[in-house]
Amino acid sequence: MVNAGDMNGSGNLMDFLDEPFPDVGTYEDFHTIDWLREKSRDTDRHRKITSKSKESIWEFIKSLLDAWSGWVVMLLIGLLAGTLAGVIDLAVDWMTDLKEGVCLSAFWYSHEQCCWTSNETTFDDRDKCPLWQKWSELLVSQSEGASAYILNYFLYIMWALCFAFLAVSLVRVFAPYACGSGIPEIKTILSGFIIRGYLGKWTLLIKTVTLVLVVSSGLSLGKEGPLVHVACCCGNFFSSLFSKYSKNEGKRREVLSAAAAAGVSVAFGAPIGGVLFSLEEVSYYFPLKTLWRSFFAALVAAFTLRSINPFGNSRLVLFYVEYHTPWYMAELFPFILLGVFGGLWGTLFIRCNIAWCRRRKTTRLGKYPVLEVIVITAITAIIAYPNPYTRRSTSELISELFNDCGALESSQLCDYINDPNMTRPVDDIPDRPAGPGVYTAMWQLALALVFKIVITIFTFGMKIPSGLFIPSMAVGAMAGRMVGIGVEQLAYHHHDWIIFRNWCRPGADCVTPGLYAMVGAAACLGGVTRMTVSLVVIMFELTGGLEYIVPLMAAAVTSKWVADAFGKEGIYEAHIHLNGYPFLDVKDEFTHRTLATDVMRPRRGEAPLSVLTQDSMTVEDVETLIKETDYNGFPVVVSKDSERLIGFAQRRELILAIKNARQRQDGVVSNSVVYFTEDPPELPPNSPHPLKLRRILNLSPFTVTDHTPMETVVDIFRKLGLRQCLVTRSGRLLGIITKKDVLRHMAQMANQDPESIMFN
Repeated sequence: MVNAGDMNGSGNLMDFLDEPFPDVGTYEDFHTIDWLREKSRDTDRHRKITSKSKESIWEFIKSLLDAWSGWVVMLLIGLLAGTLAGVIDLAVDWMTDLKEGVCLSAFWYSHEQCCWTSNETTFDDRDKCPLWQKWSELLVSQSEGASAYILNYFLYIMWALCFAFLAVSLVRVFAPYACGSGIPEIKTILSGFIIRGYLGKWTLLIKTVTLVLVVSSGLSLGKEGPLVHVACCCGNFFSSLFSKYSKNEGKRREVLSAAAAAGVSVAFGAPIGGVLFSLEEVSYYFPLKTLWRSFFAALVAAFTLRSINPFGNSRLVLFYVEYHTPWYMAELFPFILLGVFGGLWGTLFIRCNIAWCRRRKTTRLGKYPVLEVIVITAITAIIAYPNPYTRRSTSELISELFNDCGALESSQLCDYINDPNMTRPVDDIPDRPAGPGVYTAMWQLALALVFKIVITIFTFGMKIPSGLFIPSMAVGAMAGRMVGIGVEQLAYHHHDWIIFRNWCRPGADCVTPGLYAMVGAAACLGGVTRMTVSLVVIMFELTGGLEYIVPLMAAAVTSKWVADAFGKEGIYEAHIHLNGYPFLDVKDEFTHRTLATDVMRPRRGEAPLSVLTQDSMTVEDVETLIKETDYNGFPVVVSKDSERLIGFAQRRELILAIKNARQRQDGVVSNSVVYFTEDPPELPPNSPHPLKLRRILNLSPFTVTDHTPMETVVDIFRKLGLRQCLVTRSGRLLGIITKKDVLRHMAQMANQDPESIMFN
């Protein structure tokens, strides 16, 4: 017997894996990362940089650059996300108006910009100017009459269909991942799942372009959710430029968490709300360092958008409002009622939308995404055009519903009967009786509300970029505005009632209907997404008023309570489960009394666990095991008789290691012995070179005993982000529990289909 290290002096060659080789430590598509290993690798990298920084000035400078690279990435994300959001806002404004007419002086001007530049615009007719012409005026020189209306109606539908068809075609051909909101997938990616291409450059480009098209088409969707996806694509692009992030999937996810905050910051003009949204809603691992960097990225993004000033009002959003009237305690009751409405709407929407999306996935409907988009767009345009509240863009609708009625407002919602003797300041107009315009607006809003509720169910989830924030807010704002007008008129006509007597005197400005619209918007958005803290902060950043936090909190909490009574899942969690993503939600509770032995594989009657031995298998044996199974990794034991656990080897790294060994090390053949020990085994003379694979062996795999409660195992998987956990008894290997096994078991315990978990 001779030691293999003595053969031809090849001892050094056997240890070639002590140096890293290409692709080691990377993951395959649709697999989960190992958070513990990524954390350990980053610690080792940081320790190496720190020790080298003492050797020379150049190494010290490199360590400083490494430390600052995180802030540089945040700066770049903020700049690009803010720029893209500004460009999207400007393009949407122009293309939305393009459906109704064109500016003669410069066709790239929107209606509002066109009339700004006109010297013939009067204040009373500020929406009409000679430079802006509707299509009927331009084509047949008629602005009024049936023929002009029909022509404008027809061209409105044609433009909408053109935009929608172009959007769905671009998504289908160039970037299938650019469809949807993106937030369910972002949540899954941040939890450690790999979806290659979802945050790629093509997805970024196509999502940005098609987002403009679909919002301009008039479909019942928003751009706010997809902007989070766009910002995360920016984060992924810039993190790939720095090896600190590109080679470590755990560190990359810290960047993506901050990018999500920047996305919400530019979507709503709410930097603090964006940070809280990332923390509350999308992030899985959110250390304090990520909180600071998220804040910086959100700040830079908001500053960039403010510099572009896409709405021309020095604000970051179209529907910024300021109210001048305080709210009163008696108004909490209608605010809470709006919260109940928001919770019920959220439940209705989630159940109906998930049922429709499941039908789309399981029937022939899913085979015709282009036809579905065209049909929904046609129905939306045909029904939306006759109603002025559905014809305009949803952001403009929300802006009008939020607005307080001042003396200069020309909206139908502000058509009150004025007292000719009124001599009050402009911003303190007393409550007045509703005029005919208000009553017309009320029934138009009621029809628009029903239409929005129904059409949004079918629109969200189609193969185009589609956000849910704005349609949900629109539903709540319409309901809230109608309730607000109702309370206002009740207070005006019955100011002697006991509930109004103390705070609403005749001639006073008591009720602000716009505030009710804002509270309703918050309630409906909360009912659908189940956000609470971040939602309230986003809404008060929108309004610039701190005194309305209590109504917003009351509505948000009520809507969450009501919606949670019918089901704990928000819309994003529901879509994660529908798509079968391996997402362990921190909010879910596991209360069943099962043990690790009930869940581990192999079960009774199944084939024994596939394992590697530490020094008795050949290269051919390992390759055969890999070929015949599809497991992501294999436990390594002393021998198949003792089954004493040594460690765990990943499938991908085994394949790469053997491939590299065959290329770089002479003498490695199919019957070479593979060993995972520090010293090579004793082999007969003239044996082929053994192959040492100790470097790729995880010597400290996470283990539990067979009597560990599953409640503890689920908690371990959640908090440590494990891929798999080995089950032992007295050091002897019994089985393995993977993340997929945990998700299947949880689904089974909840009386759901365990096979709905599709990915690893």
